[in-house]
Amino acid sequence: MSMEEINEQQNTPVSYTEENIRHLSDMEHVRTRPGMYIGRLGDGSQAEDGIYVLLKEVVDNCIDEFKMGAGKRIDIQMEDNLRVSVRDYGRGIPLGSLVDAVSMLNTGGKYDTKAFKKSVGLNGVGAKAVNALSSRFVARSVRDGQMREAIFTQGNLISDTTSSTDEENGTYIFFEPDNTLFLNYHFRPEFIETMLRNYTYLNTGLAIYYNGHRIISRNGLEDLLNDNMTSQGLYPIIHLKGEDIEIAFTHSPQYGEEYYSFVNGQHTTQGGTHQSAFKEHLARTIKEFFGKNMEFQDIRNGLVAAVAINVIEPTFESQTKIKLGSLTMAPEKDSDGNPYPLSGVSVNKFVGDFVKENVDNYLHKHADVAEVLLQKIQESEKERKAIAGVTKIARERAKKANLHNRKLRDCRIHLNDVKTGKKDDEDDPRAESSIFITEGDSASGSITKSRDVNTQAVFSLRGKPLNSFGLTKKVVYENEEFNLLQAALNIEDGLDGLRYNKVIVATDADVDGMHIRLLMMTFFLQFFPDLIKKGHVYILQTPLFRVRNRKKGVYETIYCYTDEERVAAIEKLGPNPEITRFKGLGEISPDEFRNFIGKDMRLEQVTLRKTDAVRELLEFYMGKNTMERQNFIIDNLVVEEDLITDNV
Repeated sequence: MSMEEINEQQNTPVSYTEENIRHLSDMEHVRTRPGMYIGRLGDGSQAEDGIYVLLKEVVDNCIDEFKMGAGKRIDIQMEDNLRVSVRDYGRGIPLGSLVDAVSMLNTGGKYDTKAFKKSVGLNGVGAKAVNALSSRFVARSVRDGQMREAIFTQGNLISDTTSSTDEENGTYIFFEPDNTLFLNYHFRPEFIETMLRNYTYLNTGLAIYYNGHRIISRNGLEDLLNDNMTSQGLYPIIHLKGEDIEIAFTHSPQYGEEYYSFVNGQHTTQGGTHQSAFKEHLARTIKEFFGKNMEFQDIRNGLVAAVAINVIEPTFESQTKIKLGSLTMAPEKDSDGNPYPLSGVSVNKFVGDFVKENVDNYLHKHADVAEVLLQKIQESEKERKAIAGVTKIARERAKKANLHNRKLRDCRIHLNDVKTGKKDDEDDPRAESSIFITEGDSASGSITKSRDVNTQAVFSLRGKPLNSFGLTKKVVYENEEFNLLQAALNIEDGLDGLRYNKVIVATDADVDGMHIRLLMMTFFLQFFPDLIKKGHVYILQTPLFRVRNRKKGVYETIYCYTDEERVAAIEKLGPNPEITRFKGLGEISPDEFRNFIGKDMRLEQVTLRKTDAVRELLEFYMGKNTMERQNFIIDNLVVEEDLITDNV
């Protein structure tokens, strides 16, 4: 075919007739476009995966009942990490509307602001999406001795019964996500427990029983900070509550800022107008209290804080409700035309007025806390000024070098967007972006040739990074590797500008590779702990072995990540297989590497909890070479004899 014929064929319009017009039912639409409703699918290995959104949508409805004073207990049962049941003891869905309430979009009780004044689920979508995306969905409502039960498969009603009962009023929902959509999914208990604890922090007095284990909070956001802080606060947590607002904060010895924000009990992981207002007004109030010419960044350095507000009919920037978009605390009028008390009051002013009055009063009454706070701010200011000259030079060097040399091979969605100033969300393709941090030309070359150039970037380290334990942040700017990495991630001023959703450390599976991992973790823990706490840091798992056998002229290949998998592969493939031990990432061909960094790549998320005793661990492993550590190494020394050679 000639070029003229090809061009003519490409320019010929596709037929567009009545047959191209389709009408989808509500359930069909959800199943066809799940991203519109839950953001992403996933397999449950990441906290933002869709199966947790499904659970959240169901629990949100129970929380709304509690907020309306109906039911102080929620029972949640997880079976085989595959299916879930949720039972509340609220008012129960009106029996005559049960089927419509869980299967018809834009149908629900929360459009009536008298019934649900400060609800999270306002759009009539949540339970319907769960129904449509489940292989089995059961909705049961009990009201005054009567129970109606509706059973669905993939959103299609298959049973609808009504009977008498002596059960307490409330709603029961069972769902099993559809494994044809959520491939190889499993719920991870740690993600669920974090979600449920957040619910109890925001709803003191609510008891959630998860597989029989009670989760409850008596002190709200103060409990949240105590449970999540990984270093000791410099002063007792300041915990203040008002009508429709609650804040808690302290300072820690760590670098950076750490925030937890909520709206109507919903964890807004990407912040929004309420979090921005809190950050601004807290810094401004502290500055005015001391009456000194302080920089906001010095005031907030080391801050660990939580803020929660209640908004009537909140507006979020996406269906998954992880960033507040509302500018006011309430619309002008309710459904009967009556004005709300906070009608027209901006979120910024509401939060600002509360912070200014209450934080200022607290500091005047607690001179000891104010003294510690002032000392922390002065230390931050002193360090910032000490590195000011180095910082300016380092920024310029990074700007010129980082995006135009072999250090960073960026992905296409960022090539013309160096500093976005935006936070990724599920409606933005950058939510899928990632950056591999690897060492050496061969490893970075293999990943670069294998990656998805649209969403995956590669940052190449030159040798082993510096051990940054115990050093000040000055080293981030003085050390070229750290300076360029910080600039590539765009995290100098915090996580709001983070350019990649996943920061993946990809090193060889040997002693040197493990050491580089440890050095990178030390760097992040020292200077950017929130990067880990917010779930952005991962370790890439690559296979240790390739086991293959030729059958009828075709190789059958199994990649093995552990020695146990290698043994199982040998048994499966039969006698005398060809076994290759991958000693480094550079030994894996680009064609093979493509299998390991695609949609099904194995990632181990790096987590950080209070019980991890980070400071003590870093001191032991990365601090001075003590006799205690030498004895530990001697007692735990293992000599690896590589009995597997290439092409055995």
